[in-house]
Amino acid sequence: MKLSYEQVKHIAWLARLGLSEAEVERFSLQLSDILENFEILKEVNTTDVPPATQTVPLQNVFREDNVAKSYPQNEVLANAANKEENCFKVQAILE
Repeated sequence: MKLSYEQVKHIAWLARLGLSEAEVERFSLQLSDILENFEILKEVNTTDVPPATQTVPLQNVFREDNVAKSYPQNEVLANAANKEENCFKVQAILE
């Protein structure tokens, strides 16, 4: 499928692209080549090919979730400057 000069200018206008005359000529050839490749792909028999949702196989990339033993609360609060009811007490920053 060959795109005309006017069609490329219209596509550029729709995309709000300011193209020079040389760019319109170059893109006319390039876009026409792309459309010709799609025409070739239309000829491929895909009746027995199942639809694919992924182009590469999915795999889990996360590590195993292992629970680590936490420190006792009294050790965590041992060096706290201020504590109240087994919690860190900090100065309020919102008023």
